[in-house]
Order: sequence, then C-alpha cells, then structure tokens
Amino acid sequence: MNSGQRRIVIAGTGTEVGKTWLAVQLLARARREDCTVAARKPAQSYAERDGRTDAELLATASGERPEAVCPRHRWYDVPMAPPIAADVLGLAPIALSDLVEESRWPDDVDVAVVETAGGLRSPIAHDGDNLKLIERLAPTHVVLVADAGLGTLNVVRLCMQALGGVRTIVFLNRYDPRSDLHCRNREWLVDRDGMRVVTDVETVWGVMCDV
Repeated sequence: MNSGQRRIVIAGTGTEVGKTWLAVQLLARARREDCTVAARKPAQSYAERDGRTDAELLATASGERPEAVCPRHRWYDVPMAPPIAADVLGLAPIALSDLVEESRWPDDVDVAVVETAGGLRSPIAHDGDNLKLIERLAPTHVVLVADAGLGTLNVVRLCMQALGGVRTIVFLNRYDPRSDLHCRNREWLVDRDGMRVVTDVETVWGVMCDV
C-alpha cells in the first residue's frame, strides 16, 4: 500500500443498496494488510427491530467501540432521515459542522472509512445533505454504491453529476455477470458515460490504494 492516509466515503444512490456491507468489507481488507483503520457513521437512524445498527457492524469490523464510530447522541431510533428523526424525537437540530467535528479520527490511522446515511442527496443534518458532508470531509475517494438492476442508470448518472469533480468510483452491488441487464447497465455507464465502474471488493480496494 502506498504511503498516505486513505479517507474513503461510502455514499449511496439510496437506502438499502449495500453501503454498510461494502464499508465492512473494505475495513476487513485493510486490516488484513495490517493497516490501522477507523470507521465513522456521522449519524444513524434505525428501527429497533432491525437488530444491530450500522455503527455496531462498522465497529466490529474496525475494532472500535460503536460510540467511537457514531456518538451515542447521534443514534436516532426512528427509521427516517436523521434530521427528521431528531424532530420526531424532540431532539436538538443537527448541525453539519458538528457532524464533521465529531467524525474526526486519529492522525495515525491509515484508512478511514465514513459511511453516509441514505442516498447522496438525503439530508443528514438540518443544514446539509450527504453531498455537503462529502465536500466538508474532503475524502481521497468516494465510492458510490448502487444496485446493479433496473433503474440504476438514472440514479447513478444523477449522483455522479452532483458529485462533479470529486474523485468517485461506482460500485454496482449484487452484480451478476450472467444477467444481461446488469452487464448492459455497466457497459452503458463505462462506455457512454466514461465512469469507472467496479463490481467486486478486491477491485475497489485496488483503486483505494492507487492515490
């Protein structure tokens, strides 16, 4: 692995596209290379019936405490966007600047992985969405996680347009090379739109190491 800290933001085209799964896989891959890692989830909302939260899953992968991954006061047990969940629970408004400050990690960390909440333009604070959070964090890489199936061309293209010049790769989750639809979606994004599209964790890791 090249020298220098990797600051990776895992964003998504929407909810339930596999952001947490990919973040966990990348943390495990980094630790196999003896890298020091940190995981951050600036805010999370969830339903109690869902079992382990994203912060708990990320903490298991990174070897940290869940409260280090996501401060306890940013756990909102209502399955809505965090600022809306905070309103429902009667809690204080969420400021984007506070989330950025609370997401800091030690200077000696080799790989820091930050997972956003919901889709790219979903509000994560009362004064900012995940796109604004990414701009503030200034990551070395953004991985945009998308489903490989029907509808992905529209949401991926919209998200990539919003990200503009941020260094981004697209990860098509649940990609099946036997699916004609999946293959054609990938080819369109690569050949017509010139995007860097990957479909496996090992390739994502390779890109992360190429700074």
